[in-house]
Amino acid sequence: MTTPPGDDDTLTAPLPGVRPGAPGSATGTALGGLLAPAAAVTTAARPQGGTPGAADAGDGPAVGLGASPVRADALAKAMGTFPYAADLWAEGLLWGAIARAPHAHARILSVDCSQALAIPGVHAVVTAADLRLGPNGVPDGAPSGPIVQDRPVFAVDMVRHFGEPIAAVAADHPDTARLAAAAIVVAYEPLEPLTDPEQAFTAPPIHPDGNLFRHQPVRFGDPEAVGEVVVEGLYQIGRQDPAPIGAEAGLAVPRPDGGVELHVASTDPHGDRDRAAHCLGLTPDQVRLVVSGVPGATADREDLGFQVALGLLAIRTGHPVKMALTREESFLTHAHRHPALLRYRHHADVEGRLVKVEAQLLLDGGAYAEVSSEALAAAAALAVGPYVVPHVFIDAWAVRTNNPPAGRMRGEGALQACFAYESQLDRLAAALDLDPLEIRRRNALSTGDLLPTGQAVTCPAPVRQLLDALTAEPLPPLPVDQPDAEWLLPGGPGGAGDPAAVRRGIGYAVGMVHMLGAEGTDEVSTASVRVSGAQASVICTAVDTGTGFSTLARQIVQDVLGVTDVYIAPVDTDQPPAGPSARGRQTWVSGGAVERAALMVRHQLLQPLAVQFGMSPELLSIGDGKITSYDGVLGMPVLQALEGKDLWATAQCRPHPTEPLDPETGQGDAFVSLAFCAMRAVVDVDVELGTVRVVELTVAQDVGRALNPEQIEARIEAGATQGLGLALMEELVSEGGRIANPSFTRYRLPTSLDAPVIRIAALLEERDVVAPFGAKAVGAAPAAVAPAAVAAAVRAATGQPVSRLPIPAEDLMV
Repeated sequence: MTTPPGDDDTLTAPLPGVRPGAPGSATGTALGGLLAPAAAVTTAARPQGGTPGAADAGDGPAVGLGASPVRADALAKAMGTFPYAADLWAEGLLWGAIARAPHAHARILSVDCSQALAIPGVHAVVTAADLRLGPNGVPDGAPSGPIVQDRPVFAVDMVRHFGEPIAAVAADHPDTARLAAAAIVVAYEPLEPLTDPEQAFTAPPIHPDGNLFRHQPVRFGDPEAVGEVVVEGLYQIGRQDPAPIGAEAGLAVPRPDGGVELHVASTDPHGDRDRAAHCLGLTPDQVRLVVSGVPGATADREDLGFQVALGLLAIRTGHPVKMALTREESFLTHAHRHPALLRYRHHADVEGRLVKVEAQLLLDGGAYAEVSSEALAAAAALAVGPYVVPHVFIDAWAVRTNNPPAGRMRGEGALQACFAYESQLDRLAAALDLDPLEIRRRNALSTGDLLPTGQAVTCPAPVRQLLDALTAEPLPPLPVDQPDAEWLLPGGPGGAGDPAAVRRGIGYAVGMVHMLGAEGTDEVSTASVRVSGAQASVICTAVDTGTGFSTLARQIVQDVLGVTDVYIAPVDTDQPPAGPSARGRQTWVSGGAVERAALMVRHQLLQPLAVQFGMSPELLSIGDGKITSYDGVLGMPVLQALEGKDLWATAQCRPHPTEPLDPETGQGDAFVSLAFCAMRAVVDVDVELGTVRVVELTVAQDVGRALNPEQIEARIEAGATQGLGLALMEELVSEGGRIANPSFTRYRLPTSLDAPVIRIAALLEERDVVAPFGAKAVGAAPAAVAPAAVAAAVRAATGQPVSRLPIPAEDLMV
């Protein structure tokens, strides 16, 4: 397979007067042959993964598994030249905009689009009436969803959250489109919004499906068991936003067959394609989804309504339509972390060994179901953490409110539970006058132990080793130990605080997350590997959301076949599905599929040589670019053996099946595998001002096998920093259902001054024998554990209970 014409790693500025991505620009030329000619489209965004392999592997010998080659997109992203979805362009382009509801809960009385259609330059206005009809033959907004089909593309008769789409407009200029969207006249009857999840049980239903998404009990052991020491706590977690730097954008191009081609930054291309086709009343083969450059995704990138609105406008107008959301719209549309309220009661004996855990968990799922059922299952099943507890009684609920919809985000469910159960362990340690590390060691989970769901932990569970690794790491120096060094006070350089009011605290937390889908989800991925001459190519629709999967796929092929030049094909739905890029699943299922396909090609390569030399292919090995036999008789360069050959294979990877949790007892083997992380946080707290500076985070993580050590460390640093943000500052504030801070000026994110030193104490490599390569997911676990670790350190510094995230300043003052 040859590299597509013009596809090189050098991105240069377009000629004077040439729009980036237009004919004549460097990126436009490079991409001219990669997109289907639906409307003679040229783009300024290289489709996902569409970069050649020689440079991708990095300049030097760092290839194969265990190495840390330079990422293919590293230089372009560092220089700001990486093409994203917002860079898309096509001839005859129109611009889209969406009219959104200004209420969190309201009845729609009428929608008048006449004034919008009268504006010069407006080509179309679409509403729910333009989507496929409902089962009874009337418009219902074409509801869809990843699990439950309850979220309409456009609201029909009721508005259930602030910013819900009502209609969409296509015009010849973005300002005209926004003006027309604002000109749509909607008559509303405002209703009282349901914003308190605790009231969802008794409030009138705000949706025909009711206010309860799911109730999941967990019953394990003896309900009459009682410990000699009992501690209780109530914990609250706010609404965190994934806050992607690149806002949602995309391009839709009409097709001659009446279908549409969507160029968007999807993290689940086939799932989004199928749901979009359903909403548009098309067959899946009439919708092609091409993944453009993804500007990072630690959660679901966008709600489906954005993609469907784009496609509907393109079909209606017969023109390509582009839409780029404003930052405010971005905050309103994509998924957020589930806010949670958690009540816990821990029982222990006098030696600190856990006897029983009772808990009530309440997740606010917002207006629509999305993945609330999945998040709740994780929260309930992992509610006691990486500890052995003989008696567990949990009730967990996810409810519907008129708050913004919550969805998939790093460590969903596991993070909320981790903050609560680790806070409880600190309370228990204080009640028993035990060291916080020691009480965790005494109760640590090990391989072979049972979860409260009755599932045996079959994967490596090195919880004690993780804690020991933290203990072995030295603590950062105190200011008195370095009197000449500049001390960065809480609140930033030159802060107004008094150094005498600063207290240092040290806190610990351990947590776990599940990997891949759960409760019977069919996790499967397909990949093809082809070798033609000196170059290998990989076709796999696993979306690289910033995780580095494209780099990992190259490393796998390099390791198995000894070929350094590996090309990763662009991602689109013309190829077999690989599933969503979430829960660390792509390393497992898509990496496994790539490995299996590469091994099949390897067999095709070695079989003729084995026959020629009268031995089994298993007696031949590939390493350092050479094929060698066990006895040293054969020693041939791989490239020589590949001359004139064109080899290819397709393979699938499917992990062992799981099963749903029992709806009455919560018992069941719901998870494929688990990953563990331990963290130590060191903080300085100004107890007069209520400000916090995280001095250091020390991380020990269970990684199975370090396939790319530098990339693993980067993922751990990113996850820990995201968790720190939730602990101290990140909260999307809902006031009566209306988002009060939908901007980066008011939604606070950690900056370089907030990010502490992150020390990797250990990457424990105890391989999971059922996982491809033995590797585990690494991004979600530190994100889930960091908030609990920071809260523990703040608790140690102030002596305050610290039961809310993000931690309010008033909770820190003593």
